[in-house]
Amino acid sequence: MSDKFKALADPNRSAVFALLSCCELCACDILKQLPIHQTTLSHHMKVLVDCGLVRTRRDGKCIYYALNIDTVRDCEAFFTAALTKACHCGPDCSCLHCCNLSRKETAQ
Repeated sequence: MSDKFKALADPNRSAVFALLSCCELCACDILKQLPIHQTTLSHHMKVLVDCGLVRTRRDGKCIYYALNIDTVRDCEAFFTAALTKACHCGPDCSCLHCCNLSRKETAQ
């Protein structure tokens, strides 16, 4: 999962990711939206494809890019689990979740 977050940490790659959230785009259309050169875009797209966030489709000379929905859903599930996970620690736990529960119980 960390490879996906590392890929999106770059502003250009996160901008590409946002563009692709609307629809599939060819490289030339992405280049029209970003102030980068074709070689730079190729590097960024390789990172996004290699980590699984983006998939490719070739049509003649054009390469089309789209979000890999399965991977995006895995990332969504990762965050959902982190936000809803109940702590299974012992009674002396000092993790953030337990500390927040203790504060809420104390306030009541």
